[in-house]
Amino acid sequence: MAESRLHELSAAGVSVWIDSLSREMLASGELAALMSEDAVVGVTSNPTIFQKALAEGDRYDAQLREVAAQVDDPAEIFFALAMDDIREACDLMRPVWERTGGVDGWVSLEVDPTLAYDRERTFEQAVRFNAEVGRDNLYVKIPATELGLGAIEDCIARAVPINVTLIFSLARYQAVVEAYLRGLERLVAAGGDPRRVSSVASFFVSRVDSEADRRLEAVGRPDLQGKLAVANARLAYQHYLRAFSGERWEYLAAKGARPQRCLWASTSTKNPAYRDVLYVEELIGPDTVNTMPLETVRAFQDHGEVRAGSLLESTEEAKHLLADLAAAGVDYDDVVETLEAEGVQKFADSFAELLAGITAKSASLTAA
Repeated sequence: MAESRLHELSAAGVSVWIDSLSREMLASGELAALMSEDAVVGVTSNPTIFQKALAEGDRYDAQLREVAAQVDDPAEIFFALAMDDIREACDLMRPVWERTGGVDGWVSLEVDPTLAYDRERTFEQAVRFNAEVGRDNLYVKIPATELGLGAIEDCIARAVPINVTLIFSLARYQAVVEAYLRGLERLVAAGGDPRRVSSVASFFVSRVDSEADRRLEAVGRPDLQGKLAVANARLAYQHYLRAFSGERWEYLAAKGARPQRCLWASTSTKNPAYRDVLYVEELIGPDTVNTMPLETVRAFQDHGEVRAGSLLESTEEAKHLLADLAAAGVDYDDVVETLEAEGVQKFADSFAELLAGITAKSASLTAA
């Protein structure tokens, strides 16, 4: 088979991950096909994705009936169902994990999003998921709220691999990197092996443009629209390059620690006026991850262009853009704070809807 556009993207340093998982994808061979045909080497998921999977078809019905006969808590029922899918996906990805030395081949399972502001319970659930899934290539996803940072550090210190999610701001990304480094330092100080732990930092992209563009429209500055998301990610990557170099990092790297890669999330284009592969083409750089929904995978395979190193372009312009936004009356800090609060709430709402659906379906299956 001729090398596809996504294989070219991979060769340019970007690991292609898929932003969806369902029992249907596993059973039908769709995920395996994405791995072989579309260069997919990782999977991310969240409560919204599982909600959609559970609502469609009947693949979960038999297990749902069985688990519901023993467990009353809909959250625990969900975890039982989700963990089975996650284990199967981890096993499918295991050869990738082994081939890449643990760089790729990861599958992510998110903690209960209602715990986003509870450090201790987030930590406890992350440790539990890590143990119960029982796969070396599991990432537990933890939101990058201010209180979540402590849980992230505690997990890394415990050698629990973490996918840090819902990062929108440069300041919060810097705090995420610091939490990772402190966790590694604690692990090493306690005699642990940093080679056993890994992490990615999921920096959300398209939502930044959606929120900024709305405000720019209101102040009459359409010339600045569609620029902040890419600029934000490029500046984050510059911090990544600085943080994972120098004396502090070299000490940890000598112990076997690996950098916390940037993962570009929310990369489907929300504005139909923008190129549908914008957030893939403009963020191509070494040692990064782009997790894409299926429609973006298909779009890039059809007409994506690989411009190697695009992530490193126009960094000075990116800095000037932040100043231009402020001059136009758009408060960057308020944009990203709004996005974080909305992101946490959206996941919590999806989780509540998921649990309500499980309760209703359990009742109908029991009655049947």
